[in-house]
Amino acid sequence: MVKVMVAGVGMIPFVKPGDNAHYDVMAERAGRLALDDAGLDYSAVRQAYAGYVYGDSTSGQKAFYQLGMTGIPIINVNNNCSTGSTALFLARQAVASGMVDCAMALGFEEMRPGALGNIFEDRPTPFEKFDAVTDELVGMAELPLALRYFGGAGLSHMEKYGTGLDIFAQIRAKASRHAAQNPLALFRREVSAEEVLASPALWPGVMTRLMACPPTCGAAAALLVSETFARRHGLSTQVEITGQAMTTDYPSTFDAQDMIRMVGFDLSREAAAQAYEQAGIGPEDLDVVELHDCFAQNELISYEALGLCPEGEAARFVTDGDNSYGGRYVTNPSGGLLSKGHPLGATGLAQCYELTQQLRGNAGARQVPGAKTALQHNLGLGGACVVTLYQAQ
Repeated sequence: MVKVMVAGVGMIPFVKPGDNAHYDVMAERAGRLALDDAGLDYSAVRQAYAGYVYGDSTSGQKAFYQLGMTGIPIINVNNNCSTGSTALFLARQAVASGMVDCAMALGFEEMRPGALGNIFEDRPTPFEKFDAVTDELVGMAELPLALRYFGGAGLSHMEKYGTGLDIFAQIRAKASRHAAQNPLALFRREVSAEEVLASPALWPGVMTRLMACPPTCGAAAALLVSETFARRHGLSTQVEITGQAMTTDYPSTFDAQDMIRMVGFDLSREAAAQAYEQAGIGPEDLDVVELHDCFAQNELISYEALGLCPEGEAARFVTDGDNSYGGRYVTNPSGGLLSKGHPLGATGLAQCYELTQQLRGNAGARQVPGAKTALQHNLGLGGACVVTLYQAQ
């Protein structure tokens, strides 16, 4: 396999729906930032992958055509909340296999306000089985689907391990402290755990409003190249993707009758295990992590799935401060989805942007000291999970 380098990254600030330019404008800005960061012209790109969820077919062409019309393959990617990292996965495969020596992944989303929901009501929903299991385990059918799934998973952790609601509040407060140092985050005001607990209840005793990420609009991009191409063109070889895996649902998603499993625990654990094996490292070698905190509840569950702490010990992991600066791992130094928001197609590539800056030592006030190894975790229900490992060279 060819060594794959992250030659350039670009990201624009995420904003509330209605405050954004249209998707093609946002995508062009992020794409040009990545090209400028790499020092490359778009003509060098041999394959392009466009990640978005809410848009018409070939919106990827509309977006990439703002950068140039060179006749290359442009592949439109939709994998729910893991869309951006799926585009990255495909671009990395193309380079690692030797098919091309330069590929671009571009993620964007122009979202509407409010909770996520189905667009097509005249056909079976891909969440049919998810809904059936959730109905049986927790009910609460009046709640939006994502809130019901992840809230149910948080409730399961509370019942299994005695995790208190205050633990999720501490996770959200930590996210706000990190985001205060990130000019690209939407919410940069620090909030205390007490403020999180006092925010309006979305599910009494289970989740408050500040524990949920908001819908946002934005775009991010990454240019991946082979090591040979990078050296031939004088590009940066500072950051290498050394492991990457994508998983989809296992029978346990539904058969385990466990909301934690249903929101992707086993997908995340297996993707992480595969990526660790590829890179020849373990979780103990990580310095910095960007993980999928669509809800504070999922951040906590992901600590265990990714091997950052043993199963059932995430609450102690939080109270010991092992999820932040000065602890074992700095998780979501960007502020995560909870503070940046979650423009579905852009989220995975925004994680790539943050980790690339960290491994280059360019993250400014939020820099993780001596960061050399990083993990990215991006999860989409329905379902797919991508875990990517980066190492500084």
